[in-house]
Amino acid sequence: MKFGKEFSSQMVQEWQEAYMEYNNLKAFLKNISRFKQKNSSSAVASTPRGTLKRRVSLYRAFSGLTGWQRGSPAKKEDEVVLFHTEGDDNESQGIYKTVFLKSAEDGGDQELEFFEKLDNEFNKVNNFYCKKVKQVKEEAEELSVQMEALIALRIKVDRVVEFTSSAGNRTSSPASTEHHINCAKLGQSQSHMEVIQEVEMSSEGHLEDESGIHVDETASQATMQGFRPAPLEILDHVKINVNTPETPVSTLKGLLMSSKNDLSFSKAEMRKAEEQLRMALIEFYHKLQLLKQFSFLNMLAFAKIMKKYDKITSRNASKDYLKMVEGSNLSSSDEVNRLMERVEASFVKYFANGNHRKGMNTLRPPTRRERHRITFLLGLLTGCSIALIVALGILIHARDIINSEGRVRYMENIFPLYSLFGYIVLHMLMYSINIYFWRRFRINYPFIFGFKQGTELGYREVFLLSSVLSVLTMAAVLSNLDMEMEPNTRSFSAITELVPFGLLTLLLLVIFCPFNIIYKSSRFFLIQCAIHCICAPLYKVTFPDNFFADQLTSQVQAFRSLEFYVCYYGRGDFKTRSNKCLESNIYKIFYFIVTSIPFWMRSLQCLRRLLEDRHAMHGFNGLKHISTVFAIGMRTCNELNRGTMWRILAASSSAVATIANTYWDIVIDWGLLQKNSTNPWLRDKLCVQNRSVYIVAMVLNVLLRLAWMQSVLGIREAPFLHRTALTALVTCLEIIRRGIWNFFRLENEHFNNVGKYRAFKSVPLPFNCEDGEHKTI
Repeated sequence: MKFGKEFSSQMVQEWQEAYMEYNNLKAFLKNISRFKQKNSSSAVASTPRGTLKRRVSLYRAFSGLTGWQRGSPAKKEDEVVLFHTEGDDNESQGIYKTVFLKSAEDGGDQELEFFEKLDNEFNKVNNFYCKKVKQVKEEAEELSVQMEALIALRIKVDRVVEFTSSAGNRTSSPASTEHHINCAKLGQSQSHMEVIQEVEMSSEGHLEDESGIHVDETASQATMQGFRPAPLEILDHVKINVNTPETPVSTLKGLLMSSKNDLSFSKAEMRKAEEQLRMALIEFYHKLQLLKQFSFLNMLAFAKIMKKYDKITSRNASKDYLKMVEGSNLSSSDEVNRLMERVEASFVKYFANGNHRKGMNTLRPPTRRERHRITFLLGLLTGCSIALIVALGILIHARDIINSEGRVRYMENIFPLYSLFGYIVLHMLMYSINIYFWRRFRINYPFIFGFKQGTELGYREVFLLSSVLSVLTMAAVLSNLDMEMEPNTRSFSAITELVPFGLLTLLLLVIFCPFNIIYKSSRFFLIQCAIHCICAPLYKVTFPDNFFADQLTSQVQAFRSLEFYVCYYGRGDFKTRSNKCLESNIYKIFYFIVTSIPFWMRSLQCLRRLLEDRHAMHGFNGLKHISTVFAIGMRTCNELNRGTMWRILAASSSAVATIANTYWDIVIDWGLLQKNSTNPWLRDKLCVQNRSVYIVAMVLNVLLRLAWMQSVLGIREAPFLHRTALTALVTCLEIIRRGIWNFFRLENEHFNNVGKYRAFKSVPLPFNCEDGEHKTI
């Protein structure tokens, strides 16, 4: 792989604008190369040698004005560049400038322009790096204060527990326990001394000044002893942060009673503080890793581009230029390495019980490797799915099931049961396609969704899961049809009707399986998002919860299938394969309720965000979903109660909801249709270079959203399609529309993060310092 592609693939995508534009500089060097190749022979013939020497000598005379920059007035004849800085480099805001000494030569103007571009790129990279280093140093100071408070809290909690246990043991009179109590007290006192010693050592770690220079310990010992507070006194200046409630119980408590933010020295508070600080250290270490990678990649890019310059121009400027680069903060600043060592030592000591391997595996989780067995199973199961589909088609044609007497009963009773799995399989297939294109266009979907590093599923894993479910579903359908057609098994019709119910039970058991099998982390992440959506607005709304609720709005028919499962098997209709669900008023009521559940979830999420952010757009978004609920209700009433009035209400409400949803999809969620963008009527930044892709996506979004017209216009059946099959087809079109929406929605979110250089999660810190010296970030 060429360096340009490797450089693009390894950069932090949210920081891509801060990296050196290697490809642009490389293209500029190619222009210089073509110019030299074209004019090399003519330049030698047309330019007298003496004239060139006089021009170079004249330039040399005036270039003596810059001799102070290197400290030596005389320069070597083969020297190409000189350097100087403007501004205060100590404050990491210095501007490096290169003086090109060969601009009088033929083609020197282009080389001079090249160095101007190179200086601009270097100053951009260096200033960005210095800014980020300054930020992490400030965060490191805050984390040091947080660690001191946590260690002091540990001591205090241990003393409270010791006092309580000793007070309780005084009531017991047996003398046989006295020796055990004394040993326990001795062990606890020793642990107290160890933790106090750790606090003192962590306080001594502040002897390094901000520039990273280690101050002599003996020279500053008296000063530090005079100003350093006692380890436990820090608890007098901190409080537990009142973070956004994360559970329904805590939310209701926050609404009904005043929240308590003082330290009560309980183990629950200590465990909560430990977990928050643990996550903060992991995220901070990840930030340091990316900063180190940023420095290394850009250093390598400057070395590569200068070597290309020397090769094209036959000069020797890379040595001097790279010496200047190595002397800058981008290379010589070692704050990041020292901070990484401090974080590693602290994390291993305080959060891994001194187990270095365990601590480092948490800070640096091993990268997941592509396994050949996944590819093998994927191909095998995909082939099995295709074979089962072909076998099902042959069975239907051979036994003429389409024209059989039980066709209508089968489509009304059994087909809705199996269609649920078809919706899930199609949604998983679309998601796997989304992952493939997100990776191809370098959209950082693991960071956007908040997956733990190394636990995110790739498109192969998702495709594999969908293939497994597809094979099981098709096998169940085929076996059900075969048992129904065979005279020997026709008497066991009640048992054969339980096949789809057994498949659904198996699927639920796999999803909620507590064992670490079948991608437990991803399954539990999905369950957590589902719980947050169900309990909206009692949970703080995050992007994964928002995104998951949007997926549910495209699975309206799947919710109706679940309701049909309850009715069909709860009433015992499976024994006779004849349901009377639509004759029940309760079923009709819930037929509307389950349809509106996903949209009410999104509306409540918008309400929560409106109360937190005070942004009117969240209110408009909530109204949009409420209008969709009203439109679905009118269409449901039109479906159950045929009439001109219901048809007019369904058509008008659906038209309003379609216009609102389409505008929101394209303009707000996708960020397209911007007037003054560099790409007309799209947006400034695009992942896909072919603009027609976005035009086609917008047109498809509009057309697929008009699928509701099928129910309004009264098109209940089509040639060779039962009404249930037509409903399933319309639902599949909506799922496909949602899959297209997913790609462009995440693309827009990714570019929002890129515009703000947002590459890290914001982790709340457990303690809030009250004094003026330390404040939380």
